[in-house]
Amino acid sequence: MTYIYLHGWASDPNSSKAIFFQEQFARYGISLHIPDLNQNDFYHMTLTRQINQVAALFPDNGEPVTLIGSSLGGLISLWLAQKYSQVERLILMAPALEFYPNCKEVWGKDTFERWQKEGEVSMMHYAWEREELISFDFIRDAMQYQDKDLQRQLPTLILHGENDDVVPIQASRNFIAQRDWVDFKPFNSDHSLKDVLPEMWAATQDFCGLN
Repeated sequence: MTYIYLHGWASDPNSSKAIFFQEQFARYGISLHIPDLNQNDFYHMTLTRQINQVAALFPDNGEPVTLIGSSLGGLISLWLAQKYSQVERLILMAPALEFYPNCKEVWGKDTFERWQKEGEVSMMHYAWEREELISFDFIRDAMQYQDKDLQRQLPTLILHGENDDVVPIQASRNFIAQRDWVDFKPFNSDHSLKDVLPEMWAATQDFCGLN
């Protein structure tokens, strides 16, 4: 089994969750691969580019893949599983479901409309600790990916904070309501889930049969 961790939007492979899970898997002799989804070009980032980037990392010999995705990385994981049968298991942390409406809500109506009109907007890239421009093509591309089309049945675990103000937990609840093959564990936490890392790892251990 190949294990790949996908970080969130404006994050990078050095995020605290990525490193924590890499260290935990290493205790079992498992290498957790963490690609940089920014590809040194945040401006032209799209879901399609990231999906293709990660798919190119899948083993040529058909070895099965477990994807662990945080926020936007969780949404990317879902679409990779939908498109590639080589993906056999998903662990999703606050996956960015209902992405388009939630994005408009988080950005605010005025900023979102300015982004669309001007074709680009500046945002804080938290991992790089600086403002970065991003093209509105990111949103245009994302609009072709509709949650209703995510129908592949495979072992899936969603971990989500009850106090998430970036991706409301209701998005995950709505998703699992139509998909009885998805396991769901809510936590008393926010979008970062940083204060429940041991609890999330315990759920991941059980889900992956590592106990």
